[in-house]
Amino acid sequence: MGTHKHSIVTVTVDGVALEGALIVPEGATGLVLFAHGSGSSRHSPRNNFVAERVRARGVGTLLFDLLTEAEDRTDETRFDIPLLTDRLVGATRWVRTREDTADLQIGYFGSSTGSAAALRAAARPETDVAAVVSRGGRVDMAEHVLDRVSAATLFIVGGNDHPVLEWNEAAFELLTGEKSLEIVEGASHLFEEPGALEAVADHAGEWFAEKLTH
Repeated sequence: MGTHKHSIVTVTVDGVALEGALIVPEGATGLVLFAHGSGSSRHSPRNNFVAERVRARGVGTLLFDLLTEAEDRTDETRFDIPLLTDRLVGATRWVRTREDTADLQIGYFGSSTGSAAALRAAARPETDVAAVVSRGGRVDMAEHVLDRVSAATLFIVGGNDHPVLEWNEAAFELLTGEKSLEIVEGASHLFEEPGALEAVADHAGEWFAEKLTH
């Protein structure tokens, strides 16, 4: 895949400094911002595994902390979806002001509550994102904006992840743009079963590689 440009970055949103890792393969046309669930950070092994598979398909990744360490210690901040959404929108703006990433098409990968933030951010016209992937997402927490999401959207959910599966099926009906729902049979919420996370990473990688090309 040639060289990867790897930078440890500080994403500044509304005066708050959020640590991140930005890795862009040579020749990439897209960049995926990861919005993780509560109590998870840019070091999340699951998200890093998915990010690696996304980069293997020539798409850049930005894994960053949506919350500061102090904020991540309190439940009211961890589940503050409007705050997480604002941070993701701010990070998208930050990416577009950097010379090395300004021209890349943007995608969001959200998991759990991070999926709600990703979908809410994608519904805002100023983010102009091309693709969204949700893994085991609390998509029910973004139901009121789903008809405004124009990005190509993929929901990936475990077949044994009740009631998240039902929420995903109901929310999927509300999406009006290009969309797909992948159910990983036998998988639970964290996709810890053998091969389950690989299935997530491959579905996500293919979706982004296809949708984030100029």
